[in-house]
Amino acid sequence: GLLAGVGAFLKAVKPSIKVIGVEAADSAAMTRSIEAGEVVELPSVGLFADGAAVRRVGDETFRLCNRVVDEMINVSTDQICGAIKDSFIDTRVVLEPAGALAVAGMRKYAETHGISGKTLVAVASGANMDFDRLRFVSERADTSESLVCVQIPERPGAFLELYQHIFPRNVTEFSYRIGGDPASIFMSFQASSREDRASVLEALGAAGFRPRDLGGNELAQTHGRHLAGGRAPFDMTKEEALLRFEFPERPGSLLRFLENLPQDFNVSLFHYRSHGADVARVLVGIVAPGIKRAQLREYLDFLTSKGYSWCEETENPVYDNFLLEAAAPNTSGRSRPRKPPPLTLGSPSGV
Repeated sequence: GLLAGVGAFLKAVKPSIKVIGVEAADSAAMTRSIEAGEVVELPSVGLFADGAAVRRVGDETFRLCNRVVDEMINVSTDQICGAIKDSFIDTRVVLEPAGALAVAGMRKYAETHGISGKTLVAVASGANMDFDRLRFVSERADTSESLVCVQIPERPGAFLELYQHIFPRNVTEFSYRIGGDPASIFMSFQASSREDRASVLEALGAAGFRPRDLGGNELAQTHGRHLAGGRAPFDMTKEEALLRFEFPERPGSLLRFLENLPQDFNVSLFHYRSHGADVARVLVGIVAPGIKRAQLREYLDFLTSKGYSWCEETENPVYDNFLLEAAAPNTSGRSRPRKPPPLTLGSPSGV
């Protein structure tokens, strides 16, 4: 209705103005109808942009749009989230998904056609935002974030080497659990453009990290990144210490943390996710054989002196239940402990 009314008015006042309609890709009833030359009823519609989601457009609405609309554009959920963020940054107004459709379409149109220096107008049609949706929107709104899967060798120093191929770009996510050689890692970083992202992937490939671009992969974005890792084999973690670190979230702080990791310890777990907070939270598993426990304690004392707060989580039931594989019974028929004994590293610095 909004498209039909605005389009009819603009074509009556100034026919040279180009009228472009925007729909969510999973609710594109008007797009399909104009393409078919008749009203088309969709079998189902997506509900993210529910304010503009209908299975069948009205007959009169279709008649007008078919006459006055020059082009239809479909946008994805991520593009809508990006438009909500852009609108907030520009106006400090939080649009609802349907209200941000025009902004998302305008951005897509300008990028597709390489437009600059032209006057484009987007009709922001609503701000009835459900507060519970903001978490999802903020997670998916960063259109500069690139989600990739890479493979690294299971050896000390591999994490730092990987990060150095991405720096100075901001790494926003690391998710890894030991399991085999090579190790697979979910990782996100912020690229300034498509060309910048392509150059990073090319550099990672040349270095042997075998990157795979997961942009647009709904399974990876919604589920895979949260499920990566899981239980590690008992024989790989029987002398593992699980440590939780906190430090100020500043540009380059994650790189400095990785540079301070001792190169002669094997990292068996690493999880980091940037949430825009003032404190970075990192979970690290370090395999520390008995002969190296004193060395690990010295390393933790060194980190404390550098301002890194830490806490040992080896006794945490979450570690036992979700991150360790159950041990097989030994020859006596009794099961070995499901987790390694605590390393008794001493009093943590407290986080």
